[in-house]
Amino acid sequence: MAKNKWLPIIIGLFFFSGLSADSLGQVTVTTARKYLVLLKDKANSPFSINRPEQFLSQRAILRRQRQNIPVQEKDLPVNPSYIQQISQTGAKIWFSSRWLNAVLIEATDPQLTAVQGLAFVKGLEFNAPLANARLSVQTNTATPAASYAIATANRQEAQTDKFGEIAPLSYGASQEQITQLGANQMHQKGYRGEGMLIAVLDAGFRNAHQVPFLQPLFQENRIVGTYDFVAKEYSVYEDDSHGLSVLSTIAGTSDNMLYGTAFKASFLLLRTEDARSETRVEEANWLFGAEYADSTGVDIINSSLGYNRFDGGISYSYQDMNGRTALASRAAQWAAEAGMVVVVSAGNEGNDPWKYISVPADADQILAIGAVNRQGLRAPFSSFGPAADGRIKPDLAAVGWGTVLGSPGGTIVTGNGTSFAAPLVAGLAAGFWQAHPRLTAAQIIDCLRRSGSQYATPDAELGYGIPNFERASMVAADRYSLFVFPNPFSDADQLVIHWVEPENGGPIDATLHDVSGRLIWQQRFANQNEQMSLAQNLYLTPGMYFLTLSTVSRKRTIKVVKQ
Repeated sequence: MAKNKWLPIIIGLFFFSGLSADSLGQVTVTTARKYLVLLKDKANSPFSINRPEQFLSQRAILRRQRQNIPVQEKDLPVNPSYIQQISQTGAKIWFSSRWLNAVLIEATDPQLTAVQGLAFVKGLEFNAPLANARLSVQTNTATPAASYAIATANRQEAQTDKFGEIAPLSYGASQEQITQLGANQMHQKGYRGEGMLIAVLDAGFRNAHQVPFLQPLFQENRIVGTYDFVAKEYSVYEDDSHGLSVLSTIAGTSDNMLYGTAFKASFLLLRTEDARSETRVEEANWLFGAEYADSTGVDIINSSLGYNRFDGGISYSYQDMNGRTALASRAAQWAAEAGMVVVVSAGNEGNDPWKYISVPADADQILAIGAVNRQGLRAPFSSFGPAADGRIKPDLAAVGWGTVLGSPGGTIVTGNGTSFAAPLVAGLAAGFWQAHPRLTAAQIIDCLRRSGSQYATPDAELGYGIPNFERASMVAADRYSLFVFPNPFSDADQLVIHWVEPENGGPIDATLHDVSGRLIWQQRFANQNEQMSLAQNLYLTPGMYFLTLSTVSRKRTIKVVKQ
């Protein structure tokens, strides 16, 4: 099949050097352990921020451009020369990280010594091994499962499509978890995730390609890629089933039983969690998965995973839940900075001695989701906030106590856990962003938080409460109805103004003032259908200005910056 246009262009650079295997496909037994090697720089790199198509898909580039997010040095891949020199020590290369500028290796003690002696090596993440090497992981022999073609409209087409009201769906047992979020109203308005790309980072998706409630995903070619960072292979359908259940709450369709919150979205399925153990290498896998999602052009990441204790007695403290310490939390923050909406489960330890949220729910610019029942009452197991630095956590909540979901056997069942609350909100975010495509990821998060049922009185149990599509749309209209692009702007730019809320047919008066209040420019536009733009060559000095638009009944002001 033809390679999918959404997949990263340099998948080979992003990933791989093969595992050593015998003729039976088994990894050779060694005493090697895994280390995340930190590098000093990206000097003499063959990659350039001026040529992002070398390492980002076109969809990823467009996502950044829409949000005015520049490609930075941290986005550049690891220098291939450094990877080659590390490999020459005999250490095996697993994956490399653009954002951390690091390489995950499998090495014996002498090999590690040789690696640490290289001039460009800065040190080791955690100053310790992440895990012992697995001894019986199957090597990849399958054809990549990432070759599907997208049959649905791409996001740019979805932005301009005007959906009409559609007939209500037969939600069945999933009715309450859908209506609690106002996702039924979202669906009726025609926003069901079309053109949105969601990455699910989880422990496996056993039987996802066979169960009936997910068949439309495969029939309509909406699984755009898969990868298993644990086993280093493309297939994700034979391991743990937790990810399948998570996926079903977003994408499942079973009439009169189950509908997901964004059941028409497209998906990237990534296995980053090894359910057989709990080691810090899984945090590294989370980072690799988030970078893969970024390079593919993903809009939303859902991850129903959390970390605070690891095998061997290693653990984080509550003070580490500050969004800056844990590797996966830093990775979640970097993903948010790349323009993705990151949604994670808050944790299921509300009844345990730990009690608090776990990694990466403590990250700042993401949504950590707690659990409630169908009546909106907090689930006893839902982890508490706040973050260690006092930030509101969890951010929001959804049904995670008695959630209707799909099982690997093909039946519709119920389950408990913030694992199932998070994907409900991820699907809500997808439909909401589809409805408001000009918003940035940060603005989507802001609208959803402000739509929370207890936004005015957030707490450490449910954060801002239960979000709602209609309330979030009202917030968007009030706070983000006026768009100016580009901003900041230069003399060479034509400043385009878009205001989505004026009444039909009404004239719009536009004015530009400097910080002293002096009028710089004014113009009347006949109505909102006329393209509004600030005249070029106003010879503005660099600095801040205030653009005001007004009609008979409405007035909005926005700051613009001249470079």
